[in-house]
Amino acid sequence: MARDYAKEYAEYHSNPTQRKNRSMRNIARRALDLEKGDPREVDHRKPLSKGGSNGKKNLRAVSKKTNRKKYDG
Repeated sequence: MARDYAKEYAEYHSNPTQRKNRSMRNIARRALDLEKGDPREVDHRKPLSKGGSNGKKNLRAVSKKTNRKKYDG
């Protein structure tokens, strides 16, 4: 089944909350000087979704594998 990107944007990505979250993630990448193409990701020690912030003490640069295994359940 083909992915409907227009519908996905209209229902999720254009939501004001999601736009704010995306902005916060971009700010976090800039705070850690992670440039486009850098294989590392920003890890929020306390996730934004649980009240975390973009403060330096809450951010660290980790590998994609390390960042995503935290949420494997």
